[in-house]
Amino acid sequence: MTGSGESWLSDGLDDVMGVDHGLWVPGVDYVAGWREAREVAERLNRALLGAGFEQSAVRAVASTGEDGRGLVRLAGWPDTVGRLAGLLEQLAGSGGGAA
Repeated sequence: MTGSGESWLSDGLDDVMGVDHGLWVPGVDYVAGWREAREVAERLNRALLGAGFEQSAVRAVASTGEDGRGLVRLAGWPDTVGRLAGLLEQLAGSGGGAA
């Protein structure tokens, strides 16, 4: 998580968010999408805490796309996200895949 400002939050998500992601479109309900994303982000953050991850090292962040749909981004230090990826790979290898 480096760089100035909060641009690191959108790194690599240009194709998801679109070029004009900073502009809000009148009539689009961004709040509903954000609320949905926030609920899921909080659930994921609780699961990360339960698995022993520190919120300062990796966390889910709620946002919305330009169309108002909720987005949940994973933000974290590369070594911590790598550890999380390893756990998910173990889960997938054990046949315990995601629901």
